[in-house]
Amino acid sequence: MLLKSLVKPKNTLTTVTEDVTLAQALEVLETSGYRCVPILDTTQKIFRGNIYKMHIYRHKSQGGDMNLPVTHLLKNATKFIDVDTPFFNVFFSIRDLPYIAVLDKNNHFYGILTHNRLLEMLSQSWNFNVGSYVLTVVSAGERGDLVDMSKIITKYTSIASCITLDVQAGELVRRVLFTLPADVTHEKLERIIANLERKGFRVPEVEDLQA
Repeated sequence: MLLKSLVKPKNTLTTVTEDVTLAQALEVLETSGYRCVPILDTTQKIFRGNIYKMHIYRHKSQGGDMNLPVTHLLKNATKFIDVDTPFFNVFFSIRDLPYIAVLDKNNHFYGILTHNRLLEMLSQSWNFNVGSYVLTVVSAGERGDLVDMSKIITKYTSIASCITLDVQAGELVRRVLFTLPADVTHEKLERIIANLERKGFRVPEVEDLQA
């Protein structure tokens, strides 16, 4: 489920309502410095879409009427998620957008989830701030490999975080990134790597987070 703590709530955002003109919307965009803001209905409850500065500039440069309603250049009307959207689906929904609108259980505009906030959350999941080393461990992708790798590491220490890459059909290898806790010494790290490689796993890269 999408965590509400990741979402910028409506009351902190710059928005425009559907009854403003393109000229008024452009003034809001230029004053705020944003390239895009949400368009809401006149009750400020319903998400109508987004208005982009570049589209207004293009319209203006082509001699377009700036007194037209902002909805004339409305974009992304169907690009939204709700607060109960599975987190995995969020990545596909936000892929090509600077942010995605978030609706509450009543389908009212709740706020936005930005690309930057999503990336911050992912970086936190790596536990860089509290970790010592990140091991890149390569396996053949056999069943049970992740369990075996974890067992080897947890003989010596706990695991701060774990991320699996290359999990696509047809891939011949799997890369797993393990973040180790801050109290892991270099000597303990060497023992972990030696044990992993003794069991047939490769450790091609080690990142020292304290360096």
